[in-house]
Amino acid sequence: MLCASDHDGVFLHQGIGLQAFNAMPMRRAVHAVYECCYSVPLAADLARARPFESHDALFRLADSLLFGLGEQSIDSILQAYPDVGRRPGSEKSQAEQCAIADERPEVMAELGGASKAYLEHFGFGFVMFVNGYRADDVLATMRDRLHNDYETERKIVRNELARINRTRLERMLGPEGGYDNW
Repeated sequence: MLCASDHDGVFLHQGIGLQAFNAMPMRRAVHAVYECCYSVPLAADLARARPFESHDALFRLADSLLFGLGEQSIDSILQAYPDVGRRPGSEKSQAEQCAIADERPEVMAELGGASKAYLEHFGFGFVMFVNGYRADDVLATMRDRLHNDYETERKIVRNELARINRTRLERMLGPEGGYDNW
């Protein structure tokens, strides 16, 4: 599900504040958004839409842009997401699906098997907003979603990507006004 940015879960733009984001040069703003969504078209469109009056206005447009992307763009985004449990327990990626971990090796093996079955069934990797979920929860969700038809699953994937993007954009912006180090 979620783990990417510099492909180690490290986001270079964190807590920059809305005002600083609005004032960034275009290339830097596109890069900051790309770290969150892994879509150049979405990142460029969002950066071009500046200035934003509020975090919520940015989030709403990001959702709208994501839901307006074609299926090939969604497939490209999904390529940036490592498998569930790929970096178990990673502190840098703690809210990302690749960091899902369980002390029981059999659960991690089941996650790996279910992830492979999901990819074979749908033709794309599993993605889920995992913040606050345990490995057992993710495994149960993955098994449930394997019963979906292709079209239903694609809709679920877009919703999950929107939740992930929102969290990453919130992390990028930080609190109103950003942090002092920006």
